This record gives sequence, C-alpha cells and structure tokens, in this order.
Amino acid sequence: MVDTEKIAMEKALQELLDKQAITEVLNRYSRTLDWLDDEEHARCYWPDAEIDYGFFVGRADEFVPVVMEVERASKRRWHMLNSVQILLRNETGADVECYGLAVGINDSEGEMKGNLYGGRYLDNFEKREAESGLEWRISRRKYILDWTLPLPVQPDGSPRAEFPLHMLDLTQSGHEEYRPM
Repeated sequence: MVDTEKIAMEKALQELLDKQAITEVLNRYSRTLDWLDDEEHARCYWPDAEIDYGFFVGRADEFVPVVMEVERASKRRWHMLNSVQILLRNETGADVECYGLAVGINDSEGEMKGNLYGGRYLDNFEKREAESGLEWRISRRKYILDWTLPLPVQPDGSPRAEFPLHMLDLTQSGHEEYRPM
C-alpha cells in the first residue's frame, strides 16, 4: 500500500474509533441514569463540563447529584438516545447531536402515572487525558425538551397475570440485576 493510502486508511480508522467511543458515552449516559449508577454517570462528563438543562445551569460535577436525585424520585425510568450525528472538528473535539426519548413513572395514590418525553441533546465532546488514558467525554451539553405526553394510568404498575414479565423497582443504586460494564 502506498504511504498516502496507508495514512488515509489510518485516519479513517481513527475517526471510526473516535465516533464509536463517543457513541458508547451516549449509551452509558442512558444506562447509568436508568440503573442509578452515580459514579459511571459522572464519567460521561468532564467535571468542568458546562451543563444547561434549563432547570440547572452549571458544571457537570454539580449537575450529576442533582439529576440522579431527580431520577431516584421516579419509581421507573427509561432513557434512549438515537439518531446520533457526530462531527469531528479535530483530533480532540467533536460536535454531537442526538434525539432522546425518556419515560418517568411514579406511584401516585396507588396508581402508576408517568410521562413520555422527547427532546434533543446538543453536545460538545472533548478527548482528554483521564485515569485510563485518553477518553472522549461531554464537555458542554444543552438539553432541549421538544414535547411531553402523559402515559395512560396503570392501576398498580404490575404485569398482567396472564402475561407475566420481570419488572424491576429501581429506586436505589446497586440493584442485584445491574451488571457493571
């Protein structure tokens, strides 16, 4: 292979690796919220990241305890990020945008009530030195809520007897079904 082809191939491979690493941070973001894993959730951001969710504007190291408290207030929660777009500005910076769906369900007077939320995340990522080497993490995030819909009321939130499924009550960290990854 000619040197220019090899250099182009190595550059393309590094871009794919960087985009995959960023995507894995977004996946970890959702998973750690749902499983209430404070420590791993904090690893999605650089501690000095600028965060703007409207109800909170400040640094990531101040935001993580606040958002985890919000998540703990839900009896059940579910987050999914998709349609990820990544623009690598250079070797250590990227602009990232994705859409997010989230569900929060609470027990209110014996009935499970909740909402479905749709929004978008406008992020900047930076690749910096961390404990385990170079890592991509969120360095700036703005969340935009596009819409919210109430979910139908469920009498008790339990599965139907004729179609039983496993259900988890996740209100505290360290659930026995959680597998660190």
